[in-house]
Amino acid sequence: MAGLITYIKESFGELKNNVSWTPWPEAQKLAVIVAVFSIIFSLAIWGVDTVFSRAVKAYFEMIH
Repeated sequence: MAGLITYIKESFGELKNNVSWTPWPEAQKLAVIVAVFSIIFSLAIWGVDTVFSRAVKAYFEMIH
């Protein structure tokens, strides 16, 4: 158990002192870009899903 606590303390120290973090303003800008593209892609997937759903429904109504 003591080894686990030491490992966690050393991990936090490594993250705090030896990792180069992106500056906060740049991180915020990148987060906005990711959010915008996520919304765009989700809308595109929704649109394609809607078109395919209607096409499959029309196909099955046609053969029924």
